[in-house]
Amino acid sequence: MKLRRRAILLAGIPVIVMTGIGAALYAQGDAVNGRSTIAAGVISGAVAGATVIYQLERWPLWRQSAVHFAVMAATVLPALFLGGWFPVDSTGAVFKVIGMFLTVGAVLWSTLFLIFRHLERRAARPANSG
Repeated sequence: MKLRRRAILLAGIPVIVMTGIGAALYAQGDAVNGRSTIAAGVISGAVAGATVIYQLERWPLWRQSAVHFAVMAATVLPALFLGGWFPVDSTGAVFKVIGMFLTVGAVLWSTLFLIFRHLERRAARPANSG
């Protein structure tokens, strides 16, 4: 399956399912949980769909990471603001959310980088013959 189609499928399923659930919650008068559910769908869809960026083997890691960050900044960060999970009633509160987004992103990226580097090195080692 081509990467673009895979990205659309990976992103679309959680967005469609969670938006449906969120819309049902809105229809039942539960706007807070409806909005939160839709935001969670956007976040899970963006994260799932963006994973294909790292399958573009012709791109160097810095480019994959920059594009992934741009996708996350354009989708996850607004969803964090619109989900209603954090107070954003002041400039300081907005910067806290941005700081949390950057910190969590850096920790996750670094952790996964170390894990996959370890797995690649392990896979490249010749099998023990004894």
